Amino acid sequence: MSLTTQIKEFALDLGYSKVGIIPADSFPEYIAELTTRQDMYSFYINSPGRPLVAAEPRSLMKNAKSIITTVYDYSQKSFPKELTGKIGRIYQARSYYAPPNTINGARTRLMREYLRRLGCEVADKISLPERLVAAKAGIVNFGRNNFAYAEGIGSFIFLSSFVVDKELEYDSPTVEIGCPAGCSACMKACPTKAIYEPNKLNPRRCIAFNTFLTQERMVGSYIEPEIREKMGTKVHGCDICQEVCPRNQARLKAKLPDDPFLVNVANDFSLSQMLRMTDEFYATRVEPLMYNYIHEKKYFQRNAAIALGNLGDPAFIPDLAKAMDEPEELVRGYSAWALGKIGGRSAKQVLEKKIEYETSESVIKEIREVLLAIM
Repeated sequence: MSLTTQIKEFALDLGYSKVGIIPADSFPEYIAELTTRQDMYSFYINSPGRPLVAAEPRSLMKNAKSIITTVYDYSQKSFPKELTGKIGRIYQARSYYAPPNTINGARTRLMREYLRRLGCEVADKISLPERLVAAKAGIVNFGRNNFAYAEGIGSFIFLSSFVVDKELEYDSPTVEIGCPAGCSACMKACPTKAIYEPNKLNPRRCIAFNTFLTQERMVGSYIEPEIREKMGTKVHGCDICQEVCPRNQARLKAKLPDDPFLVNVANDFSLSQMLRMTDEFYATRVEPLMYNYIHEKKYFQRNAAIALGNLGDPAFIPDLAKAMDEPEELVRGYSAWALGKIGGRSAKQVLEKKIEYETSESVIKEIREVLLAIM
């Protein structure tokens, strides 16, 4: 059995759905795309992953010869309806760059260990353009919504690659759009019009991107009021452009087994609890699913406040009123906005009372704007 076959069979045995291999060449088309769109992607270009450098793998690993790329199907189990309108499926599946002490993180570790046992040197971490890598390896093609699609699965997949120093047998590319002719369902469905033309996304208008906004992302933590209103109840990620896609309907409509852990989470998950955010709720219901982009409770609380405001239910006024006493001004400011979205006399009374002793100028500004709108 060839080295290539051994690698592919082991990957499939680990639970990956597809495996492909390409030479560890540069990705000039990716470099050009990022370079011409620096105004939208400067936060990413300047990130620690250095994607423009990583797009030339041999600049980081001089003896790199091959890239082994994999597809993991994270939609093999169902997602509770109580969570799908709030948390993106990939985060519910706990598969997105999972910690090494989890089952999905262990899969990556085991793959690396196996490659090393075969005598391969494996790069520690190179931030490759995973979708392009997988398409060049023939295991995915592209959707107009910017996602990669694997045949027989759809776009609910996680891609990961391994750069090694061995020459292997290489696969044929499928760098192409696989969508039905003329389909623009994803573009029409996006509430913020973040997909402004096929295969072109403005991340700053993307709901998922905005749910992850923190100071560490170099674009600040402020979410524009126009975007807030479009976020609905989404607190971590967004699947709208994938949910409406014809290529995903077979999987979305399939009768799949429950994920027992998600069932437990869904049974006692609520936006009001996320807003209050006790240490226990964070440790047992937030962090296990939403460990990727946000590491401070206040940003989860901000997102929960926006979601409660968008629900427009006066029953949440007491929760938001209590949040107006939180030590974090970020939480107080967005809770004020949420009270304004709900509106009515009770919300107005809360805001009029809170502004009397509010010390943050940004929160005072939010309250004043809301009170003017209510009046």
